[in-house]
Amino acid sequence: MRRVRRGVNRVLLGLIGAVLLGGGAAVLTAGLGLPSAWHFALPADWPWSRSDGVLLPAADRTRFTDRGWWWPVVIAALAVVVLLLLWWLLAQLRRRRLGQILIDSGDGESASVRGRALEDVVAVEAGALDGVERADALLCGRRTAPQLRAVVALAPHADPGAVLLRLSDGAVTDARTSTGLARLPAEIRLRAVRHRAERVS
Repeated sequence: MRRVRRGVNRVLLGLIGAVLLGGGAAVLTAGLGLPSAWHFALPADWPWSRSDGVLLPAADRTRFTDRGWWWPVVIAALAVVVLLLLWWLLAQLRRRRLGQILIDSGDGESASVRGRALEDVVAVEAGALDGVERADALLCGRRTAPQLRAVVALAPHADPGAVLLRLSDGAVTDARTSTGLARLPAEIRLRAVRHRAERVS
């Protein structure tokens, strides 16, 4: 889901950027009088071909203004566009890291655990495993349904399958049971550590 959202964001940003860049270049080309200054001609049906031209002619601006449905439709469309842009902006600014996790304490009350503290515990426990040089953990998702993402740097002698199994049975299971969560989905990325070759004399 994260990859899909990232791909959609990139496509939308690319399309919006291309439209804005193309429109701005077209308007500037005519507004600065570049065709006459640089001695080239624009196509005959080019919407902005003269420096004294306007973006929208009077006929286009007033075509539907005498009809009762025009302004409500324009205002509604602009409101929808603004709401969609605000939703998109909030989605980009939303914090990816959980500040705290809500857990059921068993007495009818809910308790909270600091997300950073749990991340540190998982990272320390994962980093202490044989074959792991360092590990980082990140909690994301919702406070009542967190997800764990970990990046583990493997030592040259490490067996990735064994390290992954020990992580799943160890740090991830301990994090889930210690917080009382029914499930804790985890995404673990294994990376090999590249050491620089040293000259031996």
